[in-house]
Amino acid sequence: MAARDYDVAPATDRLCLDKIINGLAGDLEQLRAGQIGVNDAIARSLLAKQIFNGVRLYLQAGKMLSDSAREVEALPLEGGHDGQ
Repeated sequence: MAARDYDVAPATDRLCLDKIINGLAGDLEQLRAGQIGVNDAIARSLLAKQIFNGVRLYLQAGKMLSDSAREVEALPLEGGHDGQ
């Protein structure tokens, strides 16, 4: 059986979720330090919410495709040999 996508490249790596989460933590630190205003922090949080909404849709789509996938038999090679 072929390796699953998340075995090869986890979704967190493909979607750079660590950078997004670190950015959100940085936004909170900036807000607490008074470096950004409340309106800025709200705008950034709303943007993050949309990003994570996209992540949710991405993961649901992958699961849906995986659940509906069927195994297929290999096609016979043309000419009856293995190409070597």
